[in-house]
Amino acid sequence: MRVTGYAFKLGDNISTDDIIAGRYLYITDPGELAMHIFENRPEIRSRILRARRPIVIVAGRGFGYGSSREHAPLALKAFGVKAIVVDSFHRIFYRNSINNGLLAVEAPGVHDLVEEGEMVTIDLDRGVVESSRGIIHIGEVPGYVRGILEAGGLREVLRRLAGSQRV
Repeated sequence: MRVTGYAFKLGDNISTDDIIAGRYLYITDPGELAMHIFENRPEIRSRILRARRPIVIVAGRGFGYGSSREHAPLALKAFGVKAIVVDSFHRIFYRNSINNGLLAVEAPGVHDLVEEGEMVTIDLDRGVVESSRGIIHIGEVPGYVRGILEAGGLREVLRRLAGSQRV
């Protein structure tokens, strides 16, 4: 699995409430959620609305802290974010991203390596994140995680499993 996109850089400690405000938690349509990303952070919102696509978010430490809501990765994915590569995630956000088919990778040092707007490639087969300035080795992504990502999310994996069961 290989994902390439233009780096959209963020700093440390981006919360789920920064990504999608709690006042939108009643929305169940990911496309509608995407229309409200980063409303609590207008300085980020104005940049991401103009960002070159496809987008790969590159951030520092503590990405996705806060509530355990799945709305944040759903909104990012629906907006067109192809992957998130960070120095470190909060675990619940990482798992919610994977479960919803959004590639999320920890690559310590990536924030310092990558420049805003440059092309970034995440190559799971080789276990690397590449930019014009270098390569970071991320190690092997477990097969079950890759299976979830390749299916587009855990719901699709479960749907396929249910469809393969004989009654």
